Amino acid sequence: MGLLSFIIFTVIVAGIWLYAYTRSRKVNLSSSEGLFLGGRSLTGITIAGSIVMTNLSTEQIVGQNGQSYETGMEVMGWEVTAAVAIVALALIFLPKYLKYGVDTVTDFIEIRFDTTTKRIASLLFIFTYVVSFLPVVLYSGSLVFNQIFSIDELLGVHSLVAIALISVITGIIGLLYLLIGGLRLSAFSDTVYGIGLLIAGLAIPFLALLALGDGGILAGFETIRANTPEKLSSFGAVNSEMVPWPTLFLGLFFNNLFFWCTNQMIVQKALAGRDLKEGQKGALYVGIFKIFGALFLVFPGIIAYNMFGDSVAPADNAYPMLVTAVLPEWAFGIFAAVIFGAILSSFVGALNATTTLLTLDFYKPLKKNVTDKQVSRMGKVFTIAIGLTSALIAPLISFAPAGLFHVVQQFNGLYSMPLLALILLGFYSKYATPFAAKVTFIFHIIVYGSSQLFTDIHYLYVFSVILFVDVFLIWVISRFGPNATPFEFPKIEAKVDLTPWKHRKWVSAIILILVVGMYWFFSPMGIAK
Repeated sequence: MGLLSFIIFTVIVAGIWLYAYTRSRKVNLSSSEGLFLGGRSLTGITIAGSIVMTNLSTEQIVGQNGQSYETGMEVMGWEVTAAVAIVALALIFLPKYLKYGVDTVTDFIEIRFDTTTKRIASLLFIFTYVVSFLPVVLYSGSLVFNQIFSIDELLGVHSLVAIALISVITGIIGLLYLLIGGLRLSAFSDTVYGIGLLIAGLAIPFLALLALGDGGILAGFETIRANTPEKLSSFGAVNSEMVPWPTLFLGLFFNNLFFWCTNQMIVQKALAGRDLKEGQKGALYVGIFKIFGALFLVFPGIIAYNMFGDSVAPADNAYPMLVTAVLPEWAFGIFAAVIFGAILSSFVGALNATTTLLTLDFYKPLKKNVTDKQVSRMGKVFTIAIGLTSALIAPLISFAPAGLFHVVQQFNGLYSMPLLALILLGFYSKYATPFAAKVTFIFHIIVYGSSQLFTDIHYLYVFSVILFVDVFLIWVISRFGPNATPFEFPKIEAKVDLTPWKHRKWVSAIILILVVGMYWFFSPMGIAK
């Protein structure tokens, strides 16, 4: 029954996908802009759907619920405070990127600094995508699939073998998905999957509370308040291994600024909008979504703790176990199909960002007299190579000592803070120099890497300090180093209309108020004790 519902739902989505494909053929996929930026034709809804589904995959659904199973609602900081950074994307970062006519975040670094600095940043992006994000997306999705359908038992193999097999198959399907339709088509289907994931994601805590409360949702919630009130607090202890509360205003906030405002796989979707207005709409729609995302990305982990106790190991198994415990058998296939779409969307989104950087930052400028068609063709070759490599790495994530979500965030730390520092100073300082940027990158990698290898300091605390150090280092070296002359941006014609969305300010204000309200609700002043 579960397999049948999976096939039926997948066929329905495939039909929608095929319809979108016929509507999208006007975008020339043999051009680099058509393949990588969807011909700059996306609207607010499709931008929002694409960003949400690129961000929201099983590494978050499984990983964050695994973290909340261990510690509680403090993990919601990754979701709720992200809305503040998304407001910054809509009001500050996106208008500036579009003003300078860039295709990638690293294009801006090249304009403001130099080509070498751009390539350093691009290489760090590519490295972390290939080594951590893409494999984690495939592994976490395969983990859920194996838990739901017991593929290892059906094939009579070890669970790691089954996960490897599912990862490879999913990776190949994702490759075909991207090669056939490019960014525009994936954005359309992401919107469909996003709606399905929202419905399915909210259904899990709803059904779980019914089960926990013997048929009553409020009774289930009261059970959680009575048994584990400490897990309902959104403020983690100072020494928490997940989200220490002081980092909400520093390290976690800085990390969110990096991820939502300077991370290529997110920003690329906003840059693909047909104008600034649609890009701002899409970003702010995502901001509203992120505030309430904690209800199915974090809260189910607490329900799982109340249902299963502390016997789940590793904690990343908590969410898959909860799904199999509360979903009726006929719904397994539908849920699996939605999860499958989430895997594809995140995998395709990050893969497209990776190949965009590799093709436009390295192949195109280094290959003399190359045509746009050749650039697009080589982008597809890179897509295949990186996709297959990630699929092969995916099973190795099972040996990671920390949780899935932790792995991704820790890897991002290799370049996130200096990149954020560079872009901020690139916007607002006329004196930041390319030499200072290069020194800061090297300094950061050495210091941050040492802090993670040789100390027990939480990486969010490291972020809280090292961003200021990175900014100060760039400023000092630029101020007293050579060529400290004022920088002036060249006059570049914007590629889209830069008229802003007229409702952007009041929608942003509502988002910020909702963030504060959500933290009040999950606090000792609200429902926590």
